[in-house]
Amino acid sequence: MFEEDQARAGFYGLIARLFFSGPDAPLLAAIAAADDIAGEDPDAPLPTAWRALVAAAAAMDAEAAREEYDSVFVGTGMAEITPYASHYLAESMQERVLVRLRERLTQMGLAKSQSAAEYEDHFSGLCEVMRHLIATGSSDGAVQEQKAFFMEYIDPGYDKFLAAITASPNTNFFKHVATFTKVFLDVEKDSFELFLS
Repeated sequence: MFEEDQARAGFYGLIARLFFSGPDAPLLAAIAAADDIAGEDPDAPLPTAWRALVAAAAAMDAEAAREEYDSVFVGTGMAEITPYASHYLAESMQERVLVRLRERLTQMGLAKSQSAAEYEDHFSGLCEVMRHLIATGSSDGAVQEQKAFFMEYIDPGYDKFLAAITASPNTNFFKHVATFTKVFLDVEKDSFELFLS
């Protein structure tokens, strides 16, 4: 796997973990100790957002981060912000997208476990699928598969999801997570739009 792809897979894995549950102390410490993004203009949006996330992780208490996650994404009853991608689509499309996603994951051998409570379109799960697809290789066919999955299941809703997090008065650490995620996914989208277009 190319170094750039290793970095991409790592970022998808980190984003997936952060949106799956509140970060614990070791994860916050690992982010806080992370290096700058190599090979990038330090003033470009991606390294700038990364440095802000690193600084936020260094200043954040793990218990407060978990409480923030639970209050915003879990809540009691209905969550303030839902992490399910189909929520950000037109109501008429939501069920069809979920059915197509389940079929696609089954074809890839990635059907969810019976014990998993989350729907397949949880933002964390979609990022894990992208991490898996990147790990399968860097051939034109593999990148085309990544592009197809991203454009069908991540691109339609990530902007609205991340904007809701940034706009929430109840987010602190997750504002930085959302900003970094948005910049990273924007870079991914731009790259995919240039690939075999």
